[in-house]
Amino acid sequence: MPSPTGSGRGGRASIGDVARLAGVSLQTVSRVSNGSASVRPGTRARVLEAMSSLGYAPNHAARALRYGSFQAIGVVAHRLPRTGETRIFEAVVEAARREGFTVSLVDVLTPSPDDVSDAVQRLDNQAVDGLVVIRAETATPETLALPSHLPVVVADPRQVGRHATVGADETAGARSAVEHLLALGHRQVHHVAGPEDSVPARLRRDAWRAACATAGVGTPPPEVGDWSADSGYEAGRRLALDPSVTAVFAANDEMAVGVVRALFEAGRRVPEDVSVVGFDDIPLAGYLWPPLTTVVHDFERVGAALVELLVRQIRDGSDLGAERVVVPAPLVVRASTAPPRHGTGS
Repeated sequence: MPSPTGSGRGGRASIGDVARLAGVSLQTVSRVSNGSASVRPGTRARVLEAMSSLGYAPNHAARALRYGSFQAIGVVAHRLPRTGETRIFEAVVEAARREGFTVSLVDVLTPSPDDVSDAVQRLDNQAVDGLVVIRAETATPETLALPSHLPVVVADPRQVGRHATVGADETAGARSAVEHLLALGHRQVHHVAGPEDSVPARLRRDAWRAACATAGVGTPPPEVGDWSADSGYEAGRRLALDPSVTAVFAANDEMAVGVVRALFEAGRRVPEDVSVVGFDDIPLAGYLWPPLTTVVHDFERVGAALVELLVRQIRDGSDLGAERVVVPAPLVVRASTAPPRHGTGS
């Protein structure tokens, strides 16, 4: 690599210094600074080495003045360690990287309107071009305070008409799970629900009730979990005590895994004695024993759509408040479901 031939004003390295040292164009240095995927790995390495050697740091405020964008988006998540939030966030980061945007994250402890609004305010102070809200949860369009000057996209169908929204078809997916179990001949479907403060949990629970009502089947009180395998296990232990239980729809795969273990420990075989369906189709679902019948939640597609709608607003100034993207959530039938044994069921 050639040696530096100059420096920026005041002794600070400039983008031109980096370009000369790396032997590339100013545009290439700019692409590397923005995280663009269009730069070859070898070229990127040279530019990054030149930046490090010169102590160069991109001036994002200056770039915003010049290009009208900070090339950064903010993300608000609720309890990021949960599988759904983590996978959507990962997809958002990857999609943003492809578009040349960096990502700033605030993970709120509770889904209250105040906590979500405070998180949005913190991100607004960090020089971002737009916001992705992965979980608004208990916040409503009336209580969620979002800055009017920033483009926003929300993974919450209740925000339709106010902000662009993206989400899996929770209702159709849950309905297909219940209808599958009823079509196999089960006379009742028990439900292990997610937490009460979760919008996806409520949508899946409501779809379970509606599907059962349409089929003229009663719904027992749901077992309420917290999305964890442990809570599914505890729910499964209670369900295993009832010999009339032959079919269980769990609101996510991790709780379904807990249910299956509890049933096994109680001597109830899956699917011979009890059929179990999950939701999400996590990578392990197809490798469990028995492989889990579940609803596909395409987290990657949801994350990519969130970024696509946000970037359109940032770059084009589009008003997408009425835009709603619904990602299909099909059922994948595996070996954890089967017709009930003769004489079983309620």
